[in-house]
Amino acid sequence: MKRLSLILTLFLMSVIVYSQISASFLSNAPQMGAIGGTMQNPVTWNAYVTVTDGTPMVTLTATIENGWHLYSQNHKGTALPLVISLQSSECYEPLQQTFTEIPEPTEHYDDFLNETELYHSGVVTYQMPLQALCDTTVQLNISVEGQACIDGACVPVEAQLTVHCSLSVIEGQGTRVNGRGESLWWFFLIAFAGGLLGILTPCVFPMIPMTVSYFMKHGGRRQAFFYGFSIVFIYVVVGIVLSAIFGQGFANDISTHWLPNVLFTIIFIVFAISLLGYFEIQLPQSWVNGSAKNEERAGYIGTFFMALTLVLVSFSCTLPIAGAVALGAANGTWIKPIIGMLGFSLAFALPFTLFAIFPQWLNKLPKSGGWMAALKVTLAIVELAFAFKFLSVADQAYQWNILTRDIFLIIWILLFIVLALYMLGLIKFPIDGGNKQKVTKGRICVAILSVLFVIYMIPGLWGAPLNAISGWLPPMNTQHFIEAPEWERGAIMDYDEAMTKGKAEGKNVLVMFTGYGCVNCRKMEQKVLANDKVTECMKSNFIVCTLYVDDKVTELDEPYVTSGNSSITLLGDKNKYIQKVLFNQNAQPCHYIIDPDDESVVAGPMFYETDVDVYLNFLNTKIK
Repeated sequence: MKRLSLILTLFLMSVIVYSQISASFLSNAPQMGAIGGTMQNPVTWNAYVTVTDGTPMVTLTATIENGWHLYSQNHKGTALPLVISLQSSECYEPLQQTFTEIPEPTEHYDDFLNETELYHSGVVTYQMPLQALCDTTVQLNISVEGQACIDGACVPVEAQLTVHCSLSVIEGQGTRVNGRGESLWWFFLIAFAGGLLGILTPCVFPMIPMTVSYFMKHGGRRQAFFYGFSIVFIYVVVGIVLSAIFGQGFANDISTHWLPNVLFTIIFIVFAISLLGYFEIQLPQSWVNGSAKNEERAGYIGTFFMALTLVLVSFSCTLPIAGAVALGAANGTWIKPIIGMLGFSLAFALPFTLFAIFPQWLNKLPKSGGWMAALKVTLAIVELAFAFKFLSVADQAYQWNILTRDIFLIIWILLFIVLALYMLGLIKFPIDGGNKQKVTKGRICVAILSVLFVIYMIPGLWGAPLNAISGWLPPMNTQHFIEAPEWERGAIMDYDEAMTKGKAEGKNVLVMFTGYGCVNCRKMEQKVLANDKVTECMKSNFIVCTLYVDDKVTELDEPYVTSGNSSITLLGDKNKYIQKVLFNQNAQPCHYIIDPDDESVVAGPMFYETDVDVYLNFLNTKIK
């Protein structure tokens, strides 16, 4: 128990930080993330079967776009290896465990990751011999999952292929890859971690022994299994509803629009204050009472309503975590809310099922106590910190200039000072109930981490870049008494104006698509663009054009007429349209070098990059 507070804090921060990245920043291009959402399909698949000497051979061909590489089945590093799954059938049997790759994969040692990468470029063939067990026409269903990358940015690769064949008749059809912005497996694991955290909240943890004891006396393990299934079912239904509400591209609306961001700010603040014990958030009592009354029904119906009652009663503790999972799912993939709620609920239901099977484990459970109060206060402080991040996104997009960089830093500094003081027992909140909390080693560790974080942030008040958290901070140019970075001074904010100036001065145009709410844009600005060599190269050799795709207020002097003869009046909408239509991209950061004479692309796209030398090579090879 002495280390529990520290462990819980790490769990908490990973879940909340992830939800903020996924839900608040539509335009990010994370290192593991997508480039251009469904617009990016870098691998085209085809599948067919040939028969040689009576042996069917399943063959897949992958055509990889120029510049991209697809990781091998045998890749063991950080990136996702290719997994080709052939559906089993009584009519055939694979003669080897994995598909043969032709040609052999390229080997490349990555100094940064300290690992050897195995990948393919161009066209690669995968073959699997089969043993025929019947001579009827069969359907082979093949699924492909992996990862393709370009310039340090990656997209998951997924495909479903179908081949109809017999020993003599071969028909094949291929489907194009459906690229997605993020690994659903990774999101499932994050959601699962959120469910584990939800178990440890004060609304849920004390109910485990009571619920398990009930099932040991009434209904046994079958009822306990059904109880766990019911919890999963309820949350998955919520996921289906969220999927129907969010739909494809929902994050386009919530990323930078002021209304959802302000709403999320209020929700996080209200729940944080509730977690501190100032008041209790509850669903209408009639809902809880109605569900509890139905628990009295016999059999599985009563068990289902017991699960529903648990979900409703735990609402005030689990909603911030489940809500974070839901927000993380709001990035355009319809299946993602369902996957998120499935992962969360599986972890949430796990203890009730396991302890019913192994009731002796109940004796090893830690007792409720001060660690729960510490958990709720930690959760509240972190929620408050990210509440202001939501507000900051809207503040930048609409140029309210309320949360400048220094004010934002002051708020975060004060919040984590409060967390440190609480962990050391120097201040109390109503949740403590007037009781003096024992200062354990775990609380001291959390206090030390909070103080170190505060010390790290303080120099940022005087302009220190704070690279580790720069992505979550407002841009440097919003800070009082600090000049805009040199690379940004004189940057042109309109595409057409930049092209005109480039023609006049005989320089290529460095076009940088960015966003006010883009985490990785801020990181790249601090780590690469602010570098003296990069800044000098940009200012000396290019017309710098910075295009914010989420600018909500800057009006154009004249309407911009699209190819469909519609008129655009806002600068942000124009920038978004140009990136999507002219460059077939929608991810930020996204940089191009353009020849203004014919507006042709001479270099790019360059996505999220933190290596100064790589970016300098990008600039230096295309200087007029």
